[in-house]
Amino acid sequence: MTLPPQTGYTPTAQDRASLDAWFERYDALCTKCDVERMADQAVFPLNLISDDSTGNGRSAQWDRRRFVETMAHVMGDGSQEVPFRNTRTPVFLSASMAMVFTRSVVTAGDRTYETDYADVLVRRDGAWAFQTMIQSGWGDHL
Repeated sequence: MTLPPQTGYTPTAQDRASLDAWFERYDALCTKCDVERMADQAVFPLNLISDDSTGNGRSAQWDRRRFVETMAHVMGDGSQEVPFRNTRTPVFLSASMAMVFTRSVVTAGDRTYETDYADVLVRRDGAWAFQTMIQSGWGDHL
C-alpha cells in the first residue's frame, strides 16, 4: 500500500469538491478547444516544464499571448470537439496550493492518445487557477 505524500495539510471535502469542479469546467473548455477561455483559468506568467527530443529538461514562462497561440496550434480552432477522459490525483500542499497528477486519454479524430502530466494550481480569491504545467515531450516547443 502506498501512503499519500505528507504535506502537513489535510484537505477538506470542500477543497476537493472545489478542485474537482474547477477541472470539470476546464475539461469542458478543452473539449471545445476554447483556448481563450482556457487562458482565463491560468495565472500568467505561466510556468512550463518539459523535456526536449534530445532528453534535456526544459522550462519556460509563457504570457497569455504565447499560451493562446501555442494551444490553438496544438488543439485546433474549435471546429472539432476533442473528448478527454481524465483520472486525477491531487496532492494538496495547503488550502490554496495543489499539485495534480493526471492520466489522460484523448481522442482526436480516429486516434486515441494516453498521456500523464501534472499541474500546479493555486487558489486566489477563492478561485482555482493553474500556474505550472508539467508534461514530457513538449520541450522543443518551449
